[in-house]
Amino acid sequence: MPTYSRPWKTFEEQLDLLNSRGMEAPDTASALHYLTNIGYYRLSAYWYPFRTFELQKNTITNVIKYLRQDTFYPNTHFSDAVDLYIFDKKLRSLAFEALESIEVAVRVDIAYQLGKRDTFAHHSIGEFHNGVANSINKHSKKTRFEGWQEKYGVLVNRSKEDFVQHYREKHGQDLPIWVAIETWDFGAMSQLYAMMKVPDKAKIAEKYGVTSKVFESWLRSLNYLRNLVAHHSRVWNRNVIDQPKLPKKGLVDWCDSFIGDKKALSRPFLLFSIAGHILRTVCTTEEWHLEVQEHLEGFPVQLSDKKLDISDIGVVTSWKDWWLT
Repeated sequence: MPTYSRPWKTFEEQLDLLNSRGMEAPDTASALHYLTNIGYYRLSAYWYPFRTFELQKNTITNVIKYLRQDTFYPNTHFSDAVDLYIFDKKLRSLAFEALESIEVAVRVDIAYQLGKRDTFAHHSIGEFHNGVANSINKHSKKTRFEGWQEKYGVLVNRSKEDFVQHYREKHGQDLPIWVAIETWDFGAMSQLYAMMKVPDKAKIAEKYGVTSKVFESWLRSLNYLRNLVAHHSRVWNRNVIDQPKLPKKGLVDWCDSFIGDKKALSRPFLLFSIAGHILRTVCTTEEWHLEVQEHLEGFPVQLSDKKLDISDIGVVTSWKDWWLT
């Protein structure tokens, strides 16, 4: 068994540890409630920004790094972390709402584009880009198309939807693409789009006012956001690993606000902006955009001497000029 040097602690001991490091929790009952129901480790992601840091120099390389300490900035309250957690929870809910509509719409786009040529196009490698679909995964040693087929098989067999069983009983095991799409998750949809032939991808991307390369990267990045949301992971100041491409300057006005801004390009507000762009084609109301703006404007005020703001989400200074237009 692996060894672990940090012993199990009661919730009261966890709170005592935070107090000893400078975190204030005048409402002990409330703090214990959140530790009991959310957990120390999950909440630690939200009090992390309030931890102090100091400069340390590597004596060998002379490289200076900022290292976080266990202690907190003066006046940091337990409620500062809880408020951020609650803010982030709502942010994830808003992301999920948008991603659901986008996923459903793009599924239909793909089924409509491929289905008019082949009812079972998703099973026919000839309907996809030869070079992409036949590229080999260095880990599985299988082609991308073979890997997608396996994933699709798992999704179909795992589906509890009545229509899957009904269709198979009436028509056989293979689902036509316009039925099969209802079993895909966002990742399967994104991966299949990436394998499509360039003219097919371009036709779909044109609907959303961008090129196929940009739209492909948007779907991939939105799938990253979807995974964060599905696993209840922190979103608000997340450093986005799979960063999306942007159209060339001048082609999509709001995108120009992000070009050259390294921080904004690596933070989740860009993904929310992409989702908002797509939703304007998919939906007929601005309700989601209004709700997001209201939520961002209500970013919690901290008691701590260390102040945070929505710039940590990657909000650009000009966002209100175009967010609702």
